[in-house]
Amino acid sequence: MQTLTVSLLIIDTIALITLVLLQSGKSAGLSGAISGGAEQVFGKQKARGIDKVLHRATIVTGVLFFVLAFISGYLIG
Repeated sequence: MQTLTVSLLIIDTIALITLVLLQSGKSAGLSGAISGGAEQVFGKQKARGIDKVLHRATIVTGVLFFVLAFISGYLIG
């Protein structure tokens, strides 16, 4: 059981790293560096398309990571 949990934790970690690296930055480009905080206050745009899917998948894999880490710690200790 411990080997299965650690194996799933490693797979989830790789998936989480991949999802984070695939996401685009909040302020991509020079316009984001100039406008900075004003864009966050006034231009609240919702993520569309692939960004929304990547965001939700990152949340799911993050929660799964913590659950597997707690289970792994319980089984080892």
